[in-house]
Amino acid sequence: MAHFGVVGPAYFSHFSALEAIAVALIERGHRVTFLHRVDARAFLRDPRIGFYVLGERSHPAGSLAESLRRAANPGGPLGIRSVIVDMARTTDMLCRELPAALQALGIDAMLADQMEAAGALAADSAGMPFISVACALPVNREPGMPLPVMPFKHDMSERGLQMVQGSARVYDWIMGPHSNVVAQWAATFKLSPRSMLHECLSTLAQVSQTVAGFDFPRRALPATFHHVGPLRNPASTQVTSAMPPVAGGRPFVFASLGTLQGQRFSVFRRIAKACRKIDAQLLVAHCGGLDAAQERALVRAGATWVTGFAPQAAVLARADAVVSHAGLNTVMDAIEARTPILALPIAFDQPGAASRICHADIGVCGSARWSSAATLARMLDQLLTQSRFAAALDGLAAELRQAGGALRAADIIEQALPLHRSASRAG
Repeated sequence: MAHFGVVGPAYFSHFSALEAIAVALIERGHRVTFLHRVDARAFLRDPRIGFYVLGERSHPAGSLAESLRRAANPGGPLGIRSVIVDMARTTDMLCRELPAALQALGIDAMLADQMEAAGALAADSAGMPFISVACALPVNREPGMPLPVMPFKHDMSERGLQMVQGSARVYDWIMGPHSNVVAQWAATFKLSPRSMLHECLSTLAQVSQTVAGFDFPRRALPATFHHVGPLRNPASTQVTSAMPPVAGGRPFVFASLGTLQGQRFSVFRRIAKACRKIDAQLLVAHCGGLDAAQERALVRAGATWVTGFAPQAAVLARADAVVSHAGLNTVMDAIEARTPILALPIAFDQPGAASRICHADIGVCGSARWSSAATLARMLDQLLTQSRFAAALDGLAAELRQAGGALRAADIIEQALPLHRSASRAG
């Protein structure tokens, strides 16, 4: 059996998706070890997964919290640059320390998150096979495909193509500090020139927790790219509140802005006021981002229940609509539950996910910053009264059921790696 190393960005949502694949591989007899800064260990819940600490000097215990605060609230251009510099420093640390760690641990193959180039670079340098995993929207580029961070619609007109090309140039310029680190380590490792995330993808296999019907039409994905749908660990033990006692006869709305954005009290308050306007029951899950006084204020504003963490799958199965930051995990869960989405994107790939929500006609898009309570109320009323969303959700939910999730991802990984076939013959 193989020993897999796992490298991804130190965000709970990414570790949660990667952990689901890790558990599937462990249950087939493989070993799995995550390698990252010490604080990231807290994101893992299954005790069978190994963890190897890197960056003890440059990324010491307690330092991740500040990086997450900057990522959650980047603010203006200087704040965005700080987040990119954080990414660059982490990639630099991982590239510096991974080679010795992989050798010391006897790692056979790597699972490399698309959003962290260090896993692919270190594996390539060691001549080690690796699989790319898209826990967020895929970074694979092709003509006319808006980058995940862009809020653009799918538009193959000349103007649309020019907009995509121009926005990609701006994005690449902004990402300069990170691209420079990738290019420097590619040269240090004596690899072919590369500097961008999409240039660090596996030729063996790439798995994505999307489904094809959710994305814009793709024409240039490699044959080794696989949509496997949501990567979930059914045995995960997230502490949540109980399902609230939802009353019949009134709409039920669920609102969550994910683990990084749950502190946005003003957004939740506008959602609460909107639900009061349409006489809807509202459950807010802030993922620990609010204090008790803010929870009480949301109830006064119109929320029915406010909690830290909710049993998301059960809540979405009962909800008539969900208000979300368009984080990919919540979007995929909503599709599975056939729950229409009011998307309020904030950062990262959320603008791209929101555009795809509208393209797939499974929801509507607003602004976390500018949409008033009255505007949100009109959008929610649209989700609750128009039947077209249900038909679109039915089709995507059927596609998602066939995608295979973490178990299919494990199948693809095993089939793609020559070391597994050799081990099978030896057994």
